[in-house]
Amino acid sequence: MTSDDKTVERKLLIKRVFPVADIFEIGKELGIHYFDQFVSCWEADADEAAFEVAQATSDAQLQEVFKKHAGRDWVVFRGKYYTFESGVLSLKGSWEKIRAGISEVEKKYGKDCVHVLKTMVQAGGSFGLKEFREALNQKIDPHPVLVKLEQLKVVVPSYKGEEYSEWKTLEETLPLIRAELSMPSLEYKPATVAPAAEEKLDYVEDERRKIEEMEGELDGYVNDLIKHRLSSTIEFGKTFSVSYLADYLQNLFGYLLYFDGFLSIIQQYGLADVEIVSPQGKTGMRTGWYLALFGEPGTGKSFSTRDLILGVTDGKIHPHGILGRNRYCGGITPARFIRIGQAYAGRTFNFIVPEFNDWFRYSGMVDVLKLAMERGEIKYELHREVVGPYRFNSFFSVNYNTKILGRGYEVTISDPNFNAIEDRMICRLHRLTKERYVEIAQSQMRLALGEISVDKGARQIRDHVTLIYAIETGHPLVRGRFPQKPVMITAETYEAIGRAREAILKRIQHESLRFSARLESHVIKFACAASLLNYFHSDLDYIPISEDALNQAVKLYVEEASVRSKEEFRPEEVLEELFS
Repeated sequence: MTSDDKTVERKLLIKRVFPVADIFEIGKELGIHYFDQFVSCWEADADEAAFEVAQATSDAQLQEVFKKHAGRDWVVFRGKYYTFESGVLSLKGSWEKIRAGISEVEKKYGKDCVHVLKTMVQAGGSFGLKEFREALNQKIDPHPVLVKLEQLKVVVPSYKGEEYSEWKTLEETLPLIRAELSMPSLEYKPATVAPAAEEKLDYVEDERRKIEEMEGELDGYVNDLIKHRLSSTIEFGKTFSVSYLADYLQNLFGYLLYFDGFLSIIQQYGLADVEIVSPQGKTGMRTGWYLALFGEPGTGKSFSTRDLILGVTDGKIHPHGILGRNRYCGGITPARFIRIGQAYAGRTFNFIVPEFNDWFRYSGMVDVLKLAMERGEIKYELHREVVGPYRFNSFFSVNYNTKILGRGYEVTISDPNFNAIEDRMICRLHRLTKERYVEIAQSQMRLALGEISVDKGARQIRDHVTLIYAIETGHPLVRGRFPQKPVMITAETYEAIGRAREAILKRIQHESLRFSARLESHVIKFACAASLLNYFHSDLDYIPISEDALNQAVKLYVEEASVRSKEEFRPEEVLEELFS
């Protein structure tokens, strides 16, 4: 079979829908000799692997492959010969609809439509409103054009947030769009040979440029805060507390939904990675920790880890996270993560990963992630490239989609790929109960009707967490104005955790446990991160662990121990015993 347009489009489709681990498995099932040279999928180049499968399959075989392998059912593909949307493969292309869409938008917006599309095509990748306005010299408003192009399926949104809204053209639609705009033709160029190592380093440099942009965003925000809102932020900080934050989120989203957003915001405070000390001296611990929300789709995981932190303009949710310190990783493969991680050596950011379970389909990824979480030296050797060595000092907040069919997360912990990682994270189970479903539906309704307003509260919280981060990390704009304070942990903290441990263990009727002592370390870090909310509460040269932070940590400990133990005990009973 020759490398005709249809074969190449099939390659693009396969690569987009399936992780390389699935492509590797499909190739083995089809008996393609190319895959015999590799021991694991991690060694195979994604472009090569997808092209080999594309060459070896007919349309009928392709349909069977898509029926057998689930793939990424959220991706979109609109080619000349194939369409993939909402998890369904069609052997009918989308080009006629896209051509009609371009014509309709051009009739309505004239040259503005042409300018917007040409800007996207020439730039490549995702393009945000800020970049559009800069590229177009403010001459036109690109937003209504982009909305109409998206509605007619000419472009797709890569992310919609208050400061991170982006759109992109799909690779398979570029030849059509160029032809419609009378731009130089763009032919498919199948990658049958992997790029050289030096070419693969280009996106590491691109990542360094992105880091520079994020540093600039943080500097600009801190500067604006100091000039216009410093006094009000300090006054807010004198009364702000864990209880205040919990009440704020409960009033907005309800009792069942609030805690996940609460965890995400507390993790933002932990990003300062403040030293934790005891009355006797250093403990070797710091406030940073990793967060994983997992369970069934549609239970609010993305809202808590992404939307609440980055903001969603259309959803009327304002950002609560630190600007310039959260790296959204939608669409990033684990192979790319390992490579771009080199650009973050010596820096501390938060990586928001929307589909963490995809990463565990890659052989060899678990060991690398363990090293990353343990801040060990990362070095990975592929058959054409050596990545590293470097140390990764950043954190993760991730979503992990999985079906919950029994108690606890039995289905998840049976997966050895995840078992080694979840022990190093604070994990939160999402089960789509009737009560949770109703609360999600009611929150969506209140947002749509404008009954939920988070503008002022979000800005106050964002200003506070950013100021605390700037102080505790010694940002140049606040250095010398405020002291860096460690968090003080005392014997009372360990006594409270010890009482919870005793109450938990007496309810487990066997010797073996399904969670490790790391769980206690995680919740202590959580309590210390939460206590940073009290930075302005006193003139002490340290921050004591607050009572409400410790109470929330105990609650988290009991609930997570119950889930990890397949709900062998009811957390309500333990909490009633501890707090009665």
